[in-house]
Amino acid sequence: MSGGPRVSFNSIDSALSSLKNCQSYINSGMDVATRVALDLVESFNDEEDVNSMEKVMLEYATMDRELNHYIKAFEDTINQVKQEKPENLPDLENLAQEKFLEMESMTSDSDLQRNEKYMHFKDQLKEMKKQYHGNDTIEQIDEDLAVTRSQMNFICPITQVTMKRPVRNKVCGHIYEEDAILEMIQTQKQKKKEVRCPKMGCSHVDVKGSDLVRDEILKRLIDSQKKQSWSTLDT
Repeated sequence: MSGGPRVSFNSIDSALSSLKNCQSYINSGMDVATRVALDLVESFNDEEDVNSMEKVMLEYATMDRELNHYIKAFEDTINQVKQEKPENLPDLENLAQEKFLEMESMTSDSDLQRNEKYMHFKDQLKEMKKQYHGNDTIEQIDEDLAVTRSQMNFICPITQVTMKRPVRNKVCGHIYEEDAILEMIQTQKQKKKEVRCPKMGCSHVDVKGSDLVRDEILKRLIDSQKKQSWSTLDT
């Protein structure tokens, strides 16, 4: 008899694992929506087109919130049943559904504005609009961009070469090549050691993969510089 509940829990654990995998699809969708929105700003499309991408991001944020609530509801239900150890296994789905609805009832649309990827999307969009749709003259924009480029180091502190996919550390603000920092984190994790920020002089000693966000604006600046370099060579 003791094997019955165990089998049920195993199947639920497997279902939860599948649900968590869905989060990666939501994250990928939000990354794509961000890139499309930045492309629209860069190509001077109508504001309405850009706003439509913001609505897409909010839809993704809604899905992300609901998925997180659903996962937490099931995890809390399983933990509760395991602790109480009832003689007969209750209807876990109904119990989880009740918890899920309770969590959903305590949320509001304003919560979506605090979704991490949505906030990052808004920041990137604001920065891109400043670069391409500011009230400054073209000369001023070019001058500002030149200053930005001179102040910004395109070289990864790990690889010592120009970055292709820069990611920014939310904690200390430093930027690295995505593959290089993730490999460093994985290597140190296997050694059960923390990762110190590879930027010289930085005091941050616990870099995590979850702290990294892709910097689309910097990537576009790097790509733009490369195009200019190739254009100069062609002439």
